[in-house]
Amino acid sequence: MLRLDTTQARVRARDLQVRLATTPSEIREAQKLRWRVFSDEMGARLSSREHGVDRDLFDPYCEHLIVRDEAAGRIVGTYRILTPEAARRVGNYYSETEFDLTRFQHIRNRLVEIGRSCIDPDYRSGSVIALLWAGLARFMTERGYDYMMGCASISMADGGHAAAAIYQQLESHLAPAEWRVFPRVRLPVEALRDGNEADMPPLIKGYIRAGAIVCGEPAWDPDFNTADLLLLLQMNAADSRYTRHFVERQAA
Repeated sequence: MLRLDTTQARVRARDLQVRLATTPSEIREAQKLRWRVFSDEMGARLSSREHGVDRDLFDPYCEHLIVRDEAAGRIVGTYRILTPEAARRVGNYYSETEFDLTRFQHIRNRLVEIGRSCIDPDYRSGSVIALLWAGLARFMTERGYDYMMGCASISMADGGHAAAAIYQQLESHLAPAEWRVFPRVRLPVEALRDGNEADMPPLIKGYIRAGAIVCGEPAWDPDFNTADLLLLLQMNAADSRYTRHFVERQAA
């Protein structure tokens, strides 16, 4: 297992460190953070068997990237990572519960899935997401994987109008036909467009800035009540300044 040096990637004010979780207790703490953010804060209906712990059938197969505030002694940010080898063991990627990924068949051996990204509400100033991305960049570089994909979520609290507006703004970043995926439960964006603007979620904005492409129309996730877009980043086509910044941040 890759272990990112815990003496690296510090933010002095809070002594934040990014690395892969190495113990069951760390993974459990990350899953508790996910529950607080997704269920308590966002109102998602989670299928976990244990209240207060967001765990599904993919978790045992994933590696869990964490940002820990060493001074406070708690995990404040997390991503889970599903490698192609682990996806074969579990049977599929999580994204395949929402999208038909048939056109990704030729890259599956080089494709890493990221997901369940969340940050403690007290730590959403930008440092934690920067460290998580630094950890992801380091993971991809050291493991030698070529592609990274993940579902980016947009709240459906307004009935989907913001999601439709954001998708319209992203149409210039749509993947070519050979990289398209197809939602299993399609969001009817054409019926939801009302002419109003919507703010682009910072996470999606960051992915696009890095060079990610939007692989098709959004899917509706009824459990999280979100519109999900599948984004794909090809590492050798990513913005070199952007990825170099995060790799160097991790090594500093």
